[in-house]
Amino acid sequence: MDSVRAVLIDIDGVLTVSWQPLPGAVEALREIRDAGLPVALVTNTTSRTRASIAGTLADAGFAVTAEDILTAPAVTAAYLAERYPGARCALLNSGDIREDLEGVTLVDDTDAEGAGGAGGAGASVDVVVVGGAGPEFTYTALNRAFGHLQRGARLVAMHRNLYWRTKDGLQLDTGAFLAGLERAARTEAEVTGKPSAAFFEAALGRLGVGAGEAVMVGDDIESDVLAAQRAGVTGVLVKTGKYLPETHRSADGTPDHVVDSFADVPSLLGLHRGP
Repeated sequence: MDSVRAVLIDIDGVLTVSWQPLPGAVEALREIRDAGLPVALVTNTTSRTRASIAGTLADAGFAVTAEDILTAPAVTAAYLAERYPGARCALLNSGDIREDLEGVTLVDDTDAEGAGGAGGAGASVDVVVVGGAGPEFTYTALNRAFGHLQRGARLVAMHRNLYWRTKDGLQLDTGAFLAGLERAARTEAEVTGKPSAAFFEAALGRLGVGAGEAVMVGDDIESDVLAAQRAGVTGVLVKTGKYLPETHRSADGTPDHVVDSFADVPSLLGLHRGP
């Protein structure tokens, strides 16, 4: 860990659960900052903007600003601008994230014409953008997206997480619906958030460090930890949030480090707590 110059940190399940801080997380983040290590909070959360996330975390005691946060929507906006400039995009997402989709042309495809299936004219949509799952993922909304895909629209997903943990337990997420859309439309989503390599590259670029100089802390062994390791970043798995022993055992790889919680990360990094 002597070579670590920056820390990438997942939020949900690592620092908080249902936006309530996990034991020792506030203090651990403060200790990492006090040691002079720059941090980036990297999250697939798609229900809130960066500013909203920063405000909620600050209210919970975390010393963070919007500049510390990299979200899947922000990375998606950059991806769409590069790959599909000027594309008309239909967004399926739970929560208002338009502020973080600057420059993206979003169309309202919920009118009667756009709600039709593949047989109707439908709204003119170039890209179906899928964010985080929630009550908005109705049959009508999913079928409307299916219609766009049948008419040739591309499919871009902010992530493919199957579930996340809330105060009420594990809840279904986008991946559970995305797999059905992909199979039905015979297409494959372009994923912009974790576990895509582009997401980690964006985070490293923001911090100005190389992959070998960073560590990634997450509760999702596949999307957070092993994906980071494939990008050359040291991976640390925490046993909080969505962590499940059976998922750990059946994973496609082995984390570089496993700790009980984020409170243990300063010690792992060789930082020493005061008296």
